[in-house]
Amino acid sequence: MIGTTTHRCLGEVRAAESVAFARASAEHDRRFLDPGREDFRVHPMYLPSLLRGPDGAATAEYRPDGMFADEVPGTAGLDVRLLAGGQTIEFCSTPPLGVPLEVTRTVNGVDWKGSDGGEFLLITVSKTYRVTGSVTLAIVTERFIVR
Repeated sequence: MIGTTTHRCLGEVRAAESVAFARASAEHDRRFLDPGREDFRVHPMYLPSLLRGPDGAATAEYRPDGMFADEVPGTAGLDVRLLAGGQTIEFCSTPPLGVPLEVTRTVNGVDWKGSDGGEFLLITVSKTYRVTGSVTLAIVTERFIVR
């Protein structure tokens, strides 16, 4: 499982979706809310929220726990429940509008945690968001609790 990697095309970041995310995040900075501004920017937290391209996923691509089947490489088809266990984000470059983006996910670690009847696995996954075949935009290290 460690070293398992998946790649996904996320499509293009569109201003309307970035603005909707900023509004839903209770953002007040006009640079993230008004695409007509010269200094308009994609909200920095929008990029790590992208899990799929604009077409979403078919019903069969969801796990019983509601996550996408391929969200944690190597766990598709396993009868386990995954819970988000925290993340760190390194922002590398401002996400551009209108160019194809991709994410690469790699399992970096699997550790046993807990004690006496309360054991669980903690899977660490790195996700690298980039302009397709080019500039790295963000690196996310995410942990998933497996029960």
